[in-house]
Amino acid sequence: MKEITLKQIAETLGISVTTVSKALKGYSDVNEKTRQSVLDLASSLQYTPNSFAVNLRTKESKTIGLVIPEVVHHFFSNVIKGIIEEAEKNGYLVIILQSNESLELEKKQIELLINKRVDGIIISLSNDANNEIYLQQIIDREIPFVQFDKISKLIPSSKVIINDQKAAYQAVKHLIDKGCKKIAHIRGPINPQNAIDRFLGYKKALEDHNITFDSSLVYPCKHVTFEEGKEFAARILADHKDVDGIFVITDMVAVGVLAHFNEHQIKVPEQIKIIGFSNWFMSQVITPKLSTVDQPSFEMGEQAFKLLLEEMHARKEFLPFTPRTIELDTSIIERESTF
Repeated sequence: MKEITLKQIAETLGISVTTVSKALKGYSDVNEKTRQSVLDLASSLQYTPNSFAVNLRTKESKTIGLVIPEVVHHFFSNVIKGIIEEAEKNGYLVIILQSNESLELEKKQIELLINKRVDGIIISLSNDANNEIYLQQIIDREIPFVQFDKISKLIPSSKVIINDQKAAYQAVKHLIDKGCKKIAHIRGPINPQNAIDRFLGYKKALEDHNITFDSSLVYPCKHVTFEEGKEFAARILADHKDVDGIFVITDMVAVGVLAHFNEHQIKVPEQIKIIGFSNWFMSQVITPKLSTVDQPSFEMGEQAFKLLLEEMHARKEFLPFTPRTIELDTSIIERESTF
């Protein structure tokens, strides 16, 4: 079907294009009879505004870009919900791109969003991210920009985070308070800041409670998967038969650990206590139910968009804007795996 234009409506009614445009926008200097005629004809012809032309006039696309490592991950799916809910309230559409933890794909997606002239970008970095050059172009082009969860501390943008060191410290302290004396850590990959901070929180909790740090008790994931959880559970049992606690980088991996222990009749929490991170829904349905750190993912999405909107409004009005960091609270949820 051929696109209906303002000119066609104007010619049909014998009025100017300017009058049609004003009638559609509800201007008071168009009389009611003319306005209604325009609206009726526009409706019957199924006229819709040319969004490209509108964007050229307003210099807004009313779209934002969101780049995340995984769409299906429970944590990120909740973040997406929070972002979309706030975006819709404010008349924005969200373009969601998945980096699959690939730095090269992430770079291409950033370039795509810049070329699409989105009004702002929200991103959680891939595990492969190891420099900030490709992110700096967002700053240099003065595109509103917010990082969340997995961030670069070197890029001067607004951020929504948790205190990963503090949260990890509390998780390990929880195991210590439950009587654990030899605690293994299944950590994330080397690059992501949140994996680094959770590892540092683990070490600090041991040191503060006079437990000697042993690097052989640390098992780094490559892909942070259920399968790695099963694999590391087997290795921990083989390498350290006296381990009595495990702090796991995320619930996805922790559920894999529990699955292996269940298959090999290792009693949790009697023999080994386990705590995960993120409060994935599976942590509540596996047996035994998994203790975890509750990470406020939906709220993180809400706050990320609100920060972005704040910067978009400031730039639109040519007002100064100073990037802000919002740190959300976490909490320990005790379940059967640490009773």
